[in-house]
Amino acid sequence: MQRGPLAWILAGVGVIAVILVAAAIGGRDKSDETVPAGEWAQSVCGAVGVWRGEFEAVIEDIRTPAAFGDAGVDEPQSETPQTRRGFVRAGLEVAVQATDTLVEGVDNAGVPDTPGGEQAAQQVSDWAGSSKDDLEQAQDSLDDEADTLEEGIEQLTGAARTIASVRVSGLETLNQVVSTDPALGAALEASSTCQQLREETS
Repeated sequence: MQRGPLAWILAGVGVIAVILVAAAIGGRDKSDETVPAGEWAQSVCGAVGVWRGEFEAVIEDIRTPAAFGDAGVDEPQSETPQTRRGFVRAGLEVAVQATDTLVEGVDNAGVPDTPGGEQAAQQVSDWAGSSKDDLEQAQDSLDDEADTLEEGIEQLTGAARTIASVRVSGLETLNQVVSTDPALGAALEASSTCQQLREETS
């Protein structure tokens, strides 16, 4: 399936941004260490915040692709399933790259020194890993050509729904950590990056 030029540009810009974030995260590898709860909270919320920002951009691009009509993309009245597929595919590429960086950032944060710290770290890591798997499956689903327009729309709807679902589940996971480990929950409440994340999602 051929993509429009803007779909390639969107994917390229998003991947470059993710690579820059990954380079910064890679320099703070404490994956085999026990760390203070406040440090873990700061690192994890920072990684989730960057990841969420990438997702917000992806979702906005998928919702309003025709805003770039002057860059070679069809206008709203002439948008086709093929055009939409290109935007969703480009968005999924950025989402997968961002989630791969998230997985690295969460793992590099280490294990918080609280009673439920090990379980909490594993819980967040499991969510990040499963999110990447879900996004890759959605990406693969677009490789199969739809036989009908209805099937094509269903494919795109399913892929877009996966992106939205993964974004929501991340905040749900952090809320679960707060409720299951009070000591770590206090650290998450006090962390500046967690406070910023809450403000952005409120």
